[in-house]
Amino acid sequence: MAISLTTITGASVSGLTSPTYDVTADVAPNPHSKQWAVTSIGGTQTGVDAGSTASRPWTLTFTRPQSVRQLNAIDNSGVLRTVPMNEYGFIGRKGMTPLTGQASKTSIWRFSASVPAGADTYDIPNLKAAGSSFVGALNQQISGFCDTMVTGVL
Repeated sequence: MAISLTTITGASVSGLTSPTYDVTADVAPNPHSKQWAVTSIGGTQTGVDAGSTASRPWTLTFTRPQSVRQLNAIDNSGVLRTVPMNEYGFIGRKGMTPLTGQASKTSIWRFSASVPAGADTYDIPNLKAAGSSFVGALNQQISGFCDTMVTGVL
C-alpha cells in the first residue's frame, strides 16, 4: 500500500482539544519523496497557524532511498560480511516564532525535533501543534510506511 495522507487526527497533546489537520499534496523535494502541506486546522488550537504559508511552512514528507540497496554476496567461507542499510524517513517542517516580533524560523522534525530556541516559551501552541500533526500523520500511515520499507514503493 502506498502512502497517501488524508485529514490527520492529531495526537493527544495538552493544550489542544480534538486537533485535526487538513492536508493537500505538495511538491516533494525529490522524486524519492512524497510531501503534503497542512491547509487548515480543526478542533480548538488557540494560537496555532491556520495552515502552511511560504514564510511559515507546515509540511510532512515521507522519504525512501534513491536506490534500494541489496544484500552482498556471501563470501567463500559462507559468511555475509556486510549488510547495507536502506534509510526511510519522515520529516515534518513547521514555522515557529523564536521570539515575539522576530522573523519565523522553521522547526524540522526527523523522529526527533529541531526546535528554534525560544519557541518553547514564545510559541508553545505551534510547537505542540507540530508534534500533534506529525505524530498523527505517522500514526495514520505507519502500516503503509512499514509496507514502503518492505516493498520500496511509496
